[in-house]
Amino acid sequence: MCNGSTLALSPFYLGNEAKPYDEQSYNINQNWGVQMTFMIPLNGRTVEICKSLAEKRLEKERLNYELVRIDNCTRFMQRGFTLRPGSRFEAICSDVVPIAALIKQEQTPKEK
Repeated sequence: MCNGSTLALSPFYLGNEAKPYDEQSYNINQNWGVQMTFMIPLNGRTVEICKSLAEKRLEKERLNYELVRIDNCTRFMQRGFTLRPGSRFEAICSDVVPIAALIKQEQTPKEK
């Protein structure tokens, strides 16, 4: 999404074995190592703008999720359905209540 500083490690092994026709001579070459690359963006402001846009997009998607959730819960309620009490999904619609229920709750005298 947003490019930032990166570190890449690339281990390598190079080797060969040579067995010439003469049985007295035998040659092994081995090279081991690691190639390390560290990249830093030259324009850090671009990365910060990208991060800011990503946060706003996540906020928008969260809001969209909540609005769809509330809309679906009210549709279930209008059709006469609800989620089974005690089910793992019960909490999905637990905070969606009709306005009339809130008004009725406010009008009832509170017991002390």
